[in-house]
Amino acid sequence: MLLILFLIIAFLLGSIPFSYIFGRKIKGIDLRQHGSGNLGSTNVFRLLGPMWGVLCLVLDMGKGAAAVGVMSLAVRWWAPEFGSTFLDQSDFWRVLAGVLAALGHTFSPFVGFKGGKGVATTAGGFAVLAPYAVLVSVVAFLAVFATTRIVSIGSITAASVMPLAVLFFELNSNDPSKTIILFATLICLWVLFKHRSNIQRLRQGTENRLDGPPDDHLPPPEEGV
Repeated sequence: MLLILFLIIAFLLGSIPFSYIFGRKIKGIDLRQHGSGNLGSTNVFRLLGPMWGVLCLVLDMGKGAAAVGVMSLAVRWWAPEFGSTFLDQSDFWRVLAGVLAALGHTFSPFVGFKGGKGVATTAGGFAVLAPYAVLVSVVAFLAVFATTRIVSIGSITAASVMPLAVLFFELNSNDPSKTIILFATLICLWVLFKHRSNIQRLRQGTENRLDGPPDDHLPPPEEGV
């Protein structure tokens, strides 16, 4: 089935480790062994500088948007009928492409199945699926981040707001999608799960601010990491 091929493409798109590439090309370092050890734009921002952090953020979002956008074109011709009215066939395949892009980012086969937390890639995918809900979530992120200067708490807030925003806009649309509502909830729960270590540090008051020193808590490479 051709749609399966597009799902594989979505996963591979999400798997492109831009943060790892930047670290190697710019400073000759493996970001998995520096800073927070996370292959995300926040670690890039801290270790390589704001310009590269913002560029990485945009590219990571672009992976999710591209995966959903390409699948949106594909389902116009090749989406099969489900025989059930619960899941909209078009939205199901588009959401699944976004999910696989986010999973590719989190478990990239190009860097030993390591990656980031998937927030930016998920946001990029949902920017195509539910742009107004994403806008509300971005505003929530910016408001919290501007107050705390802590990226993780901004991400956690955005992930918590997203399902509610999706529910509001879908229920007030002419053709609400149960598929998008369901998967928005599941994906945002996954993002929260990936932030469990951050939540623990927030409770302990040890989570780093973006303008503070990098969280260089990992052992150096010679210790076997």
